[in-house]
This record gives sequence, structure tokens and C-alpha cells, in this order.
Amino acid sequence: MEEGCYSISELMLLMTERIGETARSLDLGDAGRFIDMIIGAERIYVAGAGRSGLVGRAFAMRLRHLGLEAFVVGETITPAMRPGDTLVAFSGSGETNSIVDICESVRDLGGRICLITATPESRIGGIANCIVNLGEYAPRIHGIPGRYEVRQLTGQYRSVSTSLAPFGALFEITALIFSDAVLSALMELRHCSLEEIKGRLPNIQ
Repeated sequence: MEEGCYSISELMLLMTERIGETARSLDLGDAGRFIDMIIGAERIYVAGAGRSGLVGRAFAMRLRHLGLEAFVVGETITPAMRPGDTLVAFSGSGETNSIVDICESVRDLGGRICLITATPESRIGGIANCIVNLGEYAPRIHGIPGRYEVRQLTGQYRSVSTSLAPFGALFEITALIFSDAVLSALMELRHCSLEEIKGRLPNIQ
């Protein structure tokens, strides 16, 4: 590597340190409310765009392994939402138009909204029933389109972690770790054994 450049291990350690800072500053009250809403939900729906969407899919899969009724918004087998159901939205910016539209529909249907974000002061944050903040506030950059798909097509994607923009977005990695920690907590609260979970894993692939 060129002199003065970070090594891969240094970059990994830098990212790990930032994720550790986020974990230490996590509002445990917000995290507790999020778990309560998951436990109290009739059914759980998960939504996210891009890499946040991949984290959401992983979360939904693990919820089903725990025996909870969880679905990914947009899938062909996802049932109609009812009052008492909960949506978990993964959105670093809280401004992605497609996810905003989903959240507004959930609100109108009488569902509850949990937002996992790095930007609590956002459009989704304004209508969410529960917010978990996993990053420092990243103000919207003027002139950057709010629609995720447009940003991708026009090459205007930006990190929601502005201070670490040269190293890539950490929100998705932090959200994945947070969601896995939540799943571990749920496993304990529901007294799930590993054998129960293994019995729910796919056996036709």
C-alpha cells in the first residue's frame, strides 16, 4: 500500500471503534421500547432500501427462526397489515421516499412504526412510534435527491456517517450488529433453545 494510506486492519479497527462508541452511547430506554414493541406485535413487517434492506431481510429471517410472525414488505407472500402489527424500518437517512411511503401507509392502517436510523430528525422519525438512533445526526445535503433509487442511478449516494465518509457507511454494519443483539435478547426473553431454532431452519434449499 502507498505510504500514508490506512492498512485494511487499521480501517477495520477504526470502524470497530466507531461501532463501539455507538454501542456505548445507545439509549437503553429506546432499545427496551423497541424490544417491547417486537414482543407485543401481532405480526412484524420489515422494510429497507439497498443495503439497509439486506439488513432488514436478515432480521426478519432471524425473527422467524425465533418463532415470531415476521414478513418482508414487498414479498409476494407478505399478508395485509392489520392494527396491532408493527413495521421495523431500517433507514440511515430516514428520508428514502420509498420507505417514507411505506411508513405513511402503515400509519394510516393503524400499525406501529419502529425506525432504526442514524438520523432521528427525519420524515420517518416524525411519524415513528419508536426510534433507535445508531449514529450521529447527519443533516441532509442540499441538492442530493431524497429518493434512494435516484441517488443510486445518478451516482449521488452518500454515507449517513459524514465524518467517516472516506471509509464508507457504517450504519448498515451497526444496524446488523444491533439487530443481532436484539435477537439474542429476544432468545433469552422467550426462553428459546438452540434446538428449537435449529428446527425452524430451512431444510429444502
